[in-house]
Amino acid sequence: MAEDNVAPAGASNADYEFTQDWFSGYLPIWKELLAQIKPSKFLEIGSFEGRSTCFLIETSGAVRDLELHCVDTWEGGAEHQNLNLDMPAVEQRFRKNTSRAAASVNHKVNLSVHKKRSDLALVELITSGHASSFDLIYVDGSHQAPDVLMDAVLSFRLLRRGGLLIFDDYLLSMDPPGEQDFFNMAKPAIDSFVNIYQRKLRVLSAQLYQLYVQKMSD
Repeated sequence: MAEDNVAPAGASNADYEFTQDWFSGYLPIWKELLAQIKPSKFLEIGSFEGRSTCFLIETSGAVRDLELHCVDTWEGGAEHQNLNLDMPAVEQRFRKNTSRAAASVNHKVNLSVHKKRSDLALVELITSGHASSFDLIYVDGSHQAPDVLMDAVLSFRLLRRGGLLIFDDYLLSMDPPGEQDFFNMAKPAIDSFVNIYQRKLRVLSAQLYQLYVQKMSD
């Protein structure tokens, strides 16, 4: 698979190594949201090669110090099965790309990598004093409904009041229309979470395949 070696749009010319781009289409809304909340502490569930991570580092690291936590097993999920991915190589690219991004900004970047299941990593973050402290949490890990629901509930505990919770692939399904297996979709889990927590959050209008939620109360 050829590498496109393209930096995130609007970023520096750092020598990144990416083979996939599932993120660049969301750059306009992300730039707008980052400008509004001015985040300095991030949590990313599902980092892959680090394209969104590098964007966060270069965009926010240009103006302030950052603390960024990335959670991934680098074992791949059901949605990766048909891509014939070399996951150790994906992890290696993530580490190279994020190191290059951090070196390209003037502000300090404190990057912590949690190579484990997201439920374990999030519980550890909660118990180690990170509850209600993150400005932005990006949920893009497992797309199976039970996993997404677990990530949503634990992420809400970690998010500060006024912070943003972003869900990727809201409508993604690997099955033909009308034959979707809800167990393998993020949407039913996200819908359940939003319905249950509706008095504690507000949904921001945005692009269809991502859902943006702001925490209003604990």
